[in-house]
Amino acid sequence: MQDQQSELKTRYNDNARGVYFIGTTPPKSDTPESQVETIASKLLERVSDIDYDGLIVYDIQDEGSRISKPRPFPFKSTHDPRWYSSLLNEKSGRPVITYKSVIQSNSEAFDEWANEAWNKYKVKDVVLVGSPSKDVKGTLPLEKAYKTLVANQHPFFIGGVTIAERHVSKGNEHQRLIQKHQQGCNFFISQAIYDPQATIDLLTRYAIECQKQNIKPQRIILTFSPCGSEKTLEFIEWLGVSVPEATSLRILNAESPLYESIRICSNGLQQILDAVIPYDLPLGLNIESLTNRKEEIDGSILLYKLLRSKMDFYLAKQELKKLTK
Repeated sequence: MQDQQSELKTRYNDNARGVYFIGTTPPKSDTPESQVETIASKLLERVSDIDYDGLIVYDIQDEGSRISKPRPFPFKSTHDPRWYSSLLNEKSGRPVITYKSVIQSNSEAFDEWANEAWNKYKVKDVVLVGSPSKDVKGTLPLEKAYKTLVANQHPFFIGGVTIAERHVSKGNEHQRLIQKHQQGCNFFISQAIYDPQATIDLLTRYAIECQKQNIKPQRIILTFSPCGSEKTLEFIEWLGVSVPEATSLRILNAESPLYESIRICSNGLQQILDAVIPYDLPLGLNIESLTNRKEEIDGSILLYKLLRSKMDFYLAKQELKKLTK
């Protein structure tokens, strides 16, 4: 696992290449462990014909306090993300990034969680997530969680979350990225993108601010997720993802909503890449399926193939630009 982590760090620091991930969630907590093994094997079998750098395992929390609208899919607790990450790592031989929600921890409990993550589950790449709502009074602020993990005896590779929608409303997400890097974050993962302009605004502002301060921009992994039904679209919006009205109508009125959403995601990434190519930002991709519907899981694999080809072409153009200087 240490060699894999070193490889992941090396890839993150090489701006000439992308980093590519498959996002997934742990099975529900009432799933028998033997069945969890089967689920992990099936996932890896589905992605066996694509070239990816690693997997991302989310820490699913009940975010009912974040929004007044009811959750489209009922919340159910899952198996420990650390255990599922360990299982996927063992079966795939690839690095796994594990999300950790810190809203219900104190420093001592969180440090204990981190030591167990490293020693028992071999988890070394972690993304910390704070409170989904101001109404949730967590005992451990995200800033303190970063500090605790940086001070831990084990050299975790730490990431954070970036939300373009937050930049639209507050205008300071680029500053948050710089601040989080100063607190210990070495990369960032976006939430699902259906409004490319919001992401373009954030990335452009971040790149320019890094130039002004003469600091190296950190790797930003762009997340995309296909949508095959009205229920899935409702869930995407419930999660706080901005979906423009015209985009929503295009998906819902298409002959095949799933493939229309794939086209929209593909066009969205192209818009983002075209806009940020002057800034030489290190980027990556994370493709996830927000449901366990086979159609949407298969759609996410097709989306991965399409978006990876676009990202590779973008990186080739970046290299060509450097050669012609």
